[in-house]
Amino acid sequence: MSTPPNSEEFYKKLKTQLQDTALWPTEYLYKFIVISDKMKIKDIASIFNHLGAVIETKESKNGKYTSVSINVRMKNPDAVIEKYKEVAEKVEGVISL
Repeated sequence: MSTPPNSEEFYKKLKTQLQDTALWPTEYLYKFIVISDKMKIKDIASIFNHLGAVIETKESKNGKYTSVSINVRMKNPDAVIEKYKEVAEKVEGVISL
């Protein structure tokens, strides 16, 4: 889910899908990919600090990239989207899935 050129339209569609597929609040699984840089991984984790998130990381086979999976209880689709936007804004080069 790398942010497309028309990101507002993308987030509007995502919000509709989230509203239609879950009862809120609910557990939500975020997935991000970043270059294997401890600071970038730490930056992503800090965005979910104090939310009771379960964070797992896994390096790619050659160690160049790291996937970051974050399972956290979110109160509504707007809260989910705000976190995606915050990660995209604060962590350079992150890919959201």
